[in-house]
This record gives sequence, structure tokens and C-alpha cells, in this order.
Amino acid sequence: MTRLRTTAMAFAGAAAMFALAAAPAQAAPGDVTTTCANTATPAGYVDVNWGYSASCGGQNLAPNIKQIKQLTGLPIGTVVQACGSTYYPAGWVATSSYFSNSCVAFPNSGFNNNAWTLKRVS
Repeated sequence: MTRLRTTAMAFAGAAAMFALAAAPAQAAPGDVTTTCANTATPAGYVDVNWGYSASCGGQNLAPNIKQIKQLTGLPIGTVVQACGSTYYPAGWVATSSYFSNSCVAFPNSGFNNNAWTLKRVS
């Protein structure tokens, strides 16, 4: 019974990791997706939140997941908050920068500005 439970847990963990690591498929403008931090943020997306999940590995509670937001297709004039851990796409400008606890991507990163307010201009 223990072996069956261990096998089931291993498959469940692998399935969760695959679901988190998979690239977003045909997201609508403004959609937010959660992915493992070791997955590159796709073009047209920005990081909007960092956190920890056992499903993405690691045991020291360092940030290992991120939420990413699809910016492609949002109308001109849209304003979004984004982490400074990725560059924002062409057509967007940073109107301010600030520190956000939800954008701490690395342990002991201090309290330097790590987030932007972005506005779509073209």
C-alpha cells in the first residue's frame, strides 16, 4: 500500500510540475498564468507576481513560481503593474518604479525598486 501511495504521489507531483511549466496557450489579452520561475517569460508577457510552490521544486522557500500577464492586445491607454524582473514589450512605457513585496524574485534582494507602472502608448 505504501508503494502504491508513493507512486501515486510521484505521478501527481510530475503532473503538477508539467502543468506549471507548460507555456501559456492562446491567452487572451490581460490573462494571468502561473508558471515555474525557471520558464522564460514569453514575448508579450510581463511578470506580475513571484511566490513559492513545492510543485516547482526547491526546498528553501525561495521564490520559484511567477505569475505572468499577457499584454499583447490590450488597448492603448491601459495601465498595468508589473515586476521589473522582465522587460516590458514595445509600445509600453514605464511611468513609475517602486518596491513591491510581490515582485521579490530573489532572496535577500533588498528594498530597491523592483516593479513598474506601465502604460500602453502605441
